[in-house]
Amino acid sequence: MTDSNETIVNNFVKEFEVAAPDPETVGAYFTDDAVYHNIPMAPINGKKAIMETIAGWKAMMACNGWEVLNQAASGDVVMNERIDHFIANGKEISLRVVGVFELHDGKITAWRDYFDMAQFRALFG
Repeated sequence: MTDSNETIVNNFVKEFEVAAPDPETVGAYFTDDAVYHNIPMAPINGKKAIMETIAGWKAMMACNGWEVLNQAASGDVVMNERIDHFIANGKEISLRVVGVFELHDGKITAWRDYFDMAQFRALFG
């Protein structure tokens, strides 16, 4: 029996409980042609580019866990309301996010995060 899409997303979220998530481990959740899109920014196309993005986070911030407040799943879509916690410039930062994950055959094909860009800039600026 394969994991449900909701379980896959829950496991994916847990990857960000460490300061520097492993890009290879994170990449294993995605199809080769997956798209990661922080909606206020340009989309990142392909598993390799997603892995490079995750690896690049180390220079800007350390992950400090993602807190899922609410989650809903229907078919191949899982949506969650989260507070993503980071440490940047020596201070703890928390950003409210809504994530939408599309999955096919147990892999993420699309990951979209919606958040307030003004808040992001204020926190990380």
